Amino acid sequence: MMIDADRLRERMTAVSLSQSELARRVGVSQTTIYKILTGDALGSKHLHLIARELGTTPAYLTGETADPAEGAVPLPTPETIAEQLDLVPIAIIDLEYGLGATFVDDHVEVEVGHFPRVWVNSFTSTPSTLLTFARGRGDSMMPTIHSNDMVMIDRSQRVIEEPDAIWAYSIGNMGGIKRLRVRGERVTILSDNPAVPPDEAMTEEMTIIGRVIMIIRSI
Repeated sequence: MMIDADRLRERMTAVSLSQSELARRVGVSQTTIYKILTGDALGSKHLHLIARELGTTPAYLTGETADPAEGAVPLPTPETIAEQLDLVPIAIIDLEYGLGATFVDDHVEVEVGHFPRVWVNSFTSTPSTLLTFARGRGDSMMPTIHSNDMVMIDRSQRVIEEPDAIWAYSIGNMGGIKRLRVRGERVTILSDNPAVPPDEAMTEEMTIIGRVIMIIRSI
């Protein structure tokens, strides 16, 4: 069946899908989508999949109907998919381990990922709303935390009780992940890399974001 290139282009714009992303979702090469858009290919055996990803029907893409929504089955939302697969939302932030050089500005949530509830519950009972994944850069916490490792931060733990545990913290609008040791009103900020000297701060100027409870490293 002949696909109307203009309608295909219009639907891609409507749902904000590039050629490469549409091709990835359908399971074809970007060249396949390009050829349809330029008229080099008049049809595709993947028409029903293309229509589904564009929130319309094959009939609309081939010019048989004028309404792109007529007969179309809505794509499930990320929330619906998460509920069906029993996934829980966890915030993902960019917080540098290095020398604490990331702006946190009292709002650490940047994006939200969804993770299997069973997996999350296997290592913590803290609600997912109080958990945060962070990816850092730098080598000041080597060899414990490597650059680009992912760490899980438990934001329900905001009081430093265990000596030398690893904490995410901020001082002013700067944040970092280090070992913290409290002595009265002073906090010693320790790096696991022996080449990085300790630093100090007053407890009143430091905000504890949470305790690092997991380190995930790709191999």
